[in-house]
Amino acid sequence: MGEWALDAAALTDRGTARDQNEDACAARLDPDGTALAVVADGVSLAAAGEVASQMAVEVLLRAYADDPGAAPPGQRLYRAVQQANIELYDRAVVVPELRGMSTTLTAAVIAGAELTAVHVGDSRLYLLRGGEAVQLTKDHTVAAEKVRRKLLTREKARLHPGRSVLTRSLGRELIVSRDRIVKRLSADDVVLLCSDGLHDVLEDAELPALVGGLSAAAACRALLEAANARGTPDNLSAAVVRVTGALAHDAAPGGLGARLRRLVRREG
Repeated sequence: MGEWALDAAALTDRGTARDQNEDACAARLDPDGTALAVVADGVSLAAAGEVASQMAVEVLLRAYADDPGAAPPGQRLYRAVQQANIELYDRAVVVPELRGMSTTLTAAVIAGAELTAVHVGDSRLYLLRGGEAVQLTKDHTVAAEKVRRKLLTREKARLHPGRSVLTRSLGRELIVSRDRIVKRLSADDVVLLCSDGLHDVLEDAELPALVGGLSAAAACRALLEAANARGTPDNLSAAVVRVTGALAHDAAPGGLGARLRRLVRREG
């Protein structure tokens, strides 16, 4: 039986117009061969958006790691997102200057050939396959909801005042409604998580060419450089997991772990 060989990386930048970065992201490859990636974008109009996003990522990674190993990775991720929400909410209740803080959060775990993601807000999850990019998440915004109800076209939604007004965010309420996405993956698939600072200025059709055959780390850099070249007005983040193929257990010296890469960087 083979194991999936995965390459993962995450990168964030403050962008061209912001003095601080309210995004946070991470990508992790675990010894069991699973990959975990997360992107969070703090809500600017609320208090301490940068605290909310960073805390959400840190709590999620800790809660996922602390969950019993017998539980399926997708179930552990779903619970970890709720734990992050509870801790954000509780922290905001007891610290006056943090009241109202919240963040988007999109997280994905890849175990074997299965992707499971949990999503709140308007950061996005894409599957890049065969030269096409498919958005797997739904934006939780006023404008996106109007598009789904056929009250607004996708084209007009890009400029609508409600395009960044969230209908859901992590930390705003004690219990948050979370979307769960499950997808079967194939060799050469690329999973991309990104904040709106990136997807607002790059068209979906551009993403496969930008990522190309690059490593996960190089793909993150290429995406952020392209968005910054467009003059994105927001912070931006990307987390990439590439399925590089299937490996036999004895395919290489050092086993699967020798073929896995990890990169978590924060710039700006």
